[in-house]
Amino acid sequence: MPTRALNEALDSGSEPTGSRSIREHHASQGTADLRGVSDPRRALGALGERTAAAALAARGLRVVDRNARTRFGEIDLVCREGAGYVFVEVKTRHAASFVAAAEAVGPRKLARLASLAEAWLALHGERGAAWRLAVVALTVDQGSPRVEVLDVE
Repeated sequence: MPTRALNEALDSGSEPTGSRSIREHHASQGTADLRGVSDPRRALGALGERTAAAALAARGLRVVDRNARTRFGEIDLVCREGAGYVFVEVKTRHAASFVAAAEAVGPRKLARLASLAEAWLALHGERGAAWRLAVVALTVDQGSPRVEVLDVE
């Protein structure tokens, strides 16, 4: 079923024919709100990024950019911590996934994130600023997502 029709049904409270199992599935996975999102995986990612931003804010970081694009790629979250920056990769997985969220970020991805961080700093005139990398790994199960904030050394 096209996402637009599903979103209209969700907004109106009615159930289009054949969509109950889709809606129930996404409700059980924490991705029920599909308005404005054409792909359930993107809905899961958006949920993860919102949850990660809240977890980082609770630790005293301030999100200054989301889905920051450079010509080399995208950074999920850019946060301010004191006088420095924290560049964050957010990985969200279902509990039943074969690969844990934290394991999905390997050395190659971290090297790419470091390059993206340097490009972002240069683009914003902050080449000399202190910065570090972090990974927020979220595992979504029936209840609230389990959040792990991992500092990269």
